[in-house]
Amino acid sequence: MEQIKIFYDETGHTLTVWFDDPQKEAVAEAINDEMIVMKSESGDILGFEKFNVHFLHPNGVTINYAHAA
Repeated sequence: MEQIKIFYDETGHTLTVWFDDPQKEAVAEAINDEMIVMKSESGDILGFEKFNVHFLHPNGVTINYAHAA
């Protein structure tokens, strides 16, 4: 299983989350004006990118992760 990768671009104010290998991306589909999803050739969602994300203190952001069994 791939590790989840989370990137915050403070200059562009985007948050990108990858659930799988970014190299598998074949399609980027806009969900709305604020978000796109990245998909593999087979249509599996690999990740998403959220626009206009503003953190007051990006280095102090805490991410909680719970794995459903």
